[in-house]
Parts: sequence; structure tokens; C-alpha cells
Amino acid sequence: MTDLLIKGFPKGFLWGGAVAANQVEGGWNVGGKGLSTADMAIHKKDLKREEYEKHYKISNQQIADAIAAKDASDYPKRRGIDFFHRYKQDMALFAEMNFKVLRVSIAWTRIYPNGIEEQPNEEGLRFYDELFDEMHKNGIEPLVTLSHYEMPIYLVNNYGGWSSRKTVDLFEKFSITVLERYQHKVKYWLTFNEIDSLIRHPFTSGGIVTERFPADEIESVIYQALHHQFVASALAVKHCKRISPDAKIGCMLTRLLTYPESCAPEDVLLAYQENQLNYFFSDVQIRGRYPRHMTRRFAEKGINIVMQPGDEEILQQHTVDFLSFSYYMSLVTSVNADKMDKVGGNIAGGVKNPYLKTTDWDWQIDPVGLRIALNDMYDRYQIPLFVVENGMGAVDKIDKDNQINDDYRIEFFRSHLKEMKEAVKDGVELMGYTSWAPIDLISASTSEMNKRYGFIYVDQDNDGNGTLERYRKKSFYWYQEVIETNGEYL
Repeated sequence: MTDLLIKGFPKGFLWGGAVAANQVEGGWNVGGKGLSTADMAIHKKDLKREEYEKHYKISNQQIADAIAAKDASDYPKRRGIDFFHRYKQDMALFAEMNFKVLRVSIAWTRIYPNGIEEQPNEEGLRFYDELFDEMHKNGIEPLVTLSHYEMPIYLVNNYGGWSSRKTVDLFEKFSITVLERYQHKVKYWLTFNEIDSLIRHPFTSGGIVTERFPADEIESVIYQALHHQFVASALAVKHCKRISPDAKIGCMLTRLLTYPESCAPEDVLLAYQENQLNYFFSDVQIRGRYPRHMTRRFAEKGINIVMQPGDEEILQQHTVDFLSFSYYMSLVTSVNADKMDKVGGNIAGGVKNPYLKTTDWDWQIDPVGLRIALNDMYDRYQIPLFVVENGMGAVDKIDKDNQINDDYRIEFFRSHLKEMKEAVKDGVELMGYTSWAPIDLISASTSEMNKRYGFIYVDQDNDGNGTLERYRKKSFYWYQEVIETNGEYL
């Protein structure tokens, strides 16, 4: 058995980074692109950073105002970091860092501007052809997410977003279009980004405007929309395996690892239930069925999922090849939570953990939690795992020589990668790691630019001012060496 001891990351480990179309591309009105949910997002300067729900919540009036707006001045995700025009420059920088893989998403509205067109937009398809060609030219494999917070706003206004069964059919058509188009260029796919996030921010993830539904029905609407996404995900898996038998397609989960605040059995049970609920979303896509514990949850909340004949068979027959996930922080829960100090982060808050430091945005830093999460998920599912988001938002300072000494970022990644390496040595089958994000971009939650994640600095502020020039941070060179040594340089 000693000969089988795992000593480090496997040969061919997929090192890289992850971005989303709506946070980097820009070009919101270029090439026939339609408006998406992301194009409605405003940077709300009057809100505190931790007021995540208010940053995400979108009203009917805000949608109307956004549709009427003729520019990107109040809508940062419309401009992104101009990746649409600068991707060749950025790809060269990623190649310089030795990237093996880059996670990107396809903007649905570049392919079907309103989601209902009979024929796809050739100009949008051609953009991703050229993007994937450039990636391969630089020795970088695309890892492509089909849905990453950017559904057509037309479907929101005319179908109720993912609350409508019709959206499943339209997404299936979109999936088939891109799976067929890029079958020779993409061999790693994801279906829905953080599919569990629909219950936390229903508009961003599912195009559900809560004020359009009775307050006592909104939770049922959200879980019905989630069922539609489960079916759509399974259908994407079905078509991927038909079109590209050698490709791999996975699901994507926000791993919200929850600890009990104490060893009191009530706290332990509460934490167990939170983790169990977090796994519900991956259970359906990996095991192919709803877990039995959800029957009680739905009954107690008066939720009745409407399924069409054949839905259960679709879920059962078309399960994913691997589980990808984001990991930013851990959470703590307690039956006495209302009496304790709180922290926020990634739209999910909890009791403050006194043993952990926090980021500038009050996200708890827990590298050991990543090892725990990896082991727990692999024990549960016994399929390959892929860390596709992990990183920290910080306020970076650039000096007069355009230098950014971000030692705090290096320490964050070093501590997490060490624990990830320990998980691999524990026996976890891990495909790869893509940091969020390798280059500064527009924040998903607050639509600000000053929350910087990248190894590459982008000269742009919250108001869109700046040259958009790219500068290598100190962490750029550190991550470059980590990849070059396959994780031995930590």
C-alpha cells in the first residue's frame, strides 16, 4: 500500500483561472447582442458592501429604466473590462502564467439575443470561435459554463424567467447550438453556475422578479424554477454526450461548508441540516433524483414541485461526469444565532467564527475548510472534483511605478492550495483548480470594480474611469511559479 501513497498534484492537473462573460466582456450592444439580466445591475454607491440582498434585488422600475438606458454609465457589467476587444492581450498574460485551462461562459444573448429567435446570431457564435481558437493557440483548454447569471431579459419580461417551463425548451435549443458549434474546440463543460444560488438571488440566477409574484408563493416559484434548471441541466448533459462522447460535462455548486457553533446536539443537527441542504443541489445532478429529506422540507413549507411526465427519467438518465464548485469561506450556525455577532459573504451570512480572519468584505478565510469540503464531497459522490472558483476580493494599491505588492493575496492562495494538496494526498480525485478571478473584473454581488481578485490589475475604477491597461501584480509571478512546478512551489 505504501507504493500507492499520493505525494502531490497529478500529472496533467488543470491549473488556471475563471471568469464570467457578464463580468469581463463588455460590448453589451456590439455584434447583435441582446440585453441580459446582468445588464440590469447597477453599482449602488449608497449601499454598504454587506447589504448584499439590496445590491442584488431588482424591481420592475429598475428593469424598465435599464432597458431604456442608452449607455453603460450606471451599469458596470455592460462595460466589464473590455475583454470582448482585449481577449488576445489577456490570453497572452494567462499563457505567461502557464495556464492550462481558463473557465469562461457563453453569453446566451450573444447567441440568441432575446432567447426566442429561430436562428442563432452568427456574429456572436463567431466571437466565441475566435476566443476558443486564441485559447488553443496559447495552449489553454476552455472550460465553458453554459449559464452564468446572464439570461435574456426578454425571457424575464415575457415568460417569468426560469419559473416558466418554456424556458427549458429555449435553453435546450441554446445548449444544442453551442455544443454542436464548439464540439471540436471545447471538451470541458459546466451547465449552471452555482445552481443553488437561485434560492439566494432569484433574479440574478433565475430571472425571477419577486414583486411579480404573491409574497406567500415566492418560495414555491423559486423551487419550481430550480426544478426547471435541473431538467435543463440534464438535457444539456444528454446532448453533450450525444454530440461529443469524449467531452466531460459537470455541475457547479457553491460549497457553503457550515460548522456548528458549539458541540450542543441542537447546533450539530442544525449544521448537519444546512450542509445537507447545500448538497441537495448536487445530489439531484449526480445521483439523478431528489433526496428523500426534501420531501419533508417541501411539505412543511407547502411547496409542490410540478413535474412533467418523464422529468424523473431525464434526471436519472443524464447525470454529470464531475462536480465543480466554488469555495470562498465557511459558515457557522447556531440555534442562538440571533444573539451572536454576524458576518456576511457570497450572499450567505452566519455567526462569526472567532478562529478565522476575514477579508475586506467580511468573508471568513478558512483554508482548512477547503480540505474538509473536498474530502466530504469526494466521500459522498466518488466522482472527480474540480475547484472552479476560489479567491479573495481586496482593495489593491498601485504605486507610481505601477507595482502592486499583494502579499495578502499570495498568502490567501498559498494557504488554500496547501490544504487542497493535502486533500489530494488524502485520496481526493481532483481534476484542476481555477482561481476566481485571474484578472480584476466587475463584482458579481456589488457591481463594483474596487473589489479586486486578480493576479492582473486593470486600470478602471467603480465609475468606469481609467485606461483599462493591464499590470502584473506580485501574485502574478507567484502563481506562475506554482503552475510551473505543478504545485510544488507553495
